[in-house]
Amino acid sequence: MIARDLKAKLVNKKARIGVIGLGYVGLPLIEAFNDKGFDTLGCDIDPGRVKGLNAGKSPIKIIADSRVKAMVASGRFTATTDFARLKTCDAIIVCVPTPLTRHREPDISYVVDTGRTIARHLRRGQLVVLESTTYPGTTIEDLKPVLEASGLKSGKGFFLAYSPEREDPGNPHYGTRVIPKVVGGDGKTARALAVAMYGQVVVSTVPVSSTQTAEAVKLTENIFRSVNIALVNELKVIFTKMGIDIWEVIEAAKSKPFGYMPFYPGPGLGGHCIPIDPFYLTWKAREFNVATRFIELAGEVNHAMPEYVINVLADALDRRFAKGLNGARVLLVGMAYKKNVDDIRESPAFKLMELLQERQATVDYYDPFVPVIPKTREHGALAGIRSIKWNKRGFARYDAALICTDHDKVDYATLVEGSRLVIDSRNATKSVKAHRDRIVAA
Repeated sequence: MIARDLKAKLVNKKARIGVIGLGYVGLPLIEAFNDKGFDTLGCDIDPGRVKGLNAGKSPIKIIADSRVKAMVASGRFTATTDFARLKTCDAIIVCVPTPLTRHREPDISYVVDTGRTIARHLRRGQLVVLESTTYPGTTIEDLKPVLEASGLKSGKGFFLAYSPEREDPGNPHYGTRVIPKVVGGDGKTARALAVAMYGQVVVSTVPVSSTQTAEAVKLTENIFRSVNIALVNELKVIFTKMGIDIWEVIEAAKSKPFGYMPFYPGPGLGGHCIPIDPFYLTWKAREFNVATRFIELAGEVNHAMPEYVINVLADALDRRFAKGLNGARVLLVGMAYKKNVDDIRESPAFKLMELLQERQATVDYYDPFVPVIPKTREHGALAGIRSIKWNKRGFARYDAALICTDHDKVDYATLVEGSRLVIDSRNATKSVKAHRDRIVAA
């Protein structure tokens, strides 16, 4: 009876949808539900973020203020720090971080703590869906017992499902609504309810047999990318030694209409998924005494790329100016983990800055999307450093400019013209015609 009533509310858009975590995953998701006519409640622990959202201000650049204002104006969206209001929701979607510890082990404390908070306010007939990326078994083995401490049982008192987030921040072609949703449930009823909910807002749903399978899907997607990026990073190192341009190789190779998919090298992995997700599976695999040699090797290759780029820079300074990194002035161009976003999560630029500082270089940065470096768990010492202003004449003060992120807003021709040396780790200067002798690929 309670499942039937809940499904009817979801299908008729009469259900209230609560989303916990209003960042790069949660905010686009709650907007999708709001736009389809659902009443929505956004929960976040950051009072400043909540206050801003209720005033129509977006905390992330990929969602314009105008879109948040439209949500508020609809009368169907409210942000809050009061998690007791979750009791008013028919479905609760969890979009909280799942980082790694300093020992590169999964940290699901945010998921567990959020589960405890939900349990205090859980009521009969609610659907709870976890979207945070994690290892297979988290939903059933870790989140379910915490929720059942409420006295309600999964499948009877409430319903539990897992649906991995598939956001690609800054991608104009693939927003939340046009990306199919993989859904696994703790039982067929929970899965059917989650399918009914997501089916109202996304192009299609992909039901799978269990929450563990759904969790494995997300890891597989990102491990696939990690391994292929490692492969092309290794090829870059090899081909560079041979005097072959890896970017030219990739452009030619992708003309093949079958059997090849282009991946691109860079100064290291960044973002909320690829640098982290493989470690979730390698950690879980130890429980089954299974080695993950291929995945771990890819991780080693990708982890070594910042050092490789710094060595290319050091060698170029030595050959061009007979100068080492000690005392050199270096400008990093781009601090975000990918182009055209303000997202700095796991950005390799932070590692590059720290490596340069360790070798006694003076380092500044320019990024039109990141005016100041925020405080992070891993790179707290860099917090508060501000982007320099774009100034062609000022580039000559630096011994080298190192391109870490290939933002479209950057005028690379002007950067090259004003700089003594440019180390390009992203092929961002491919269209620059003048002063090619100043550019070194990394």
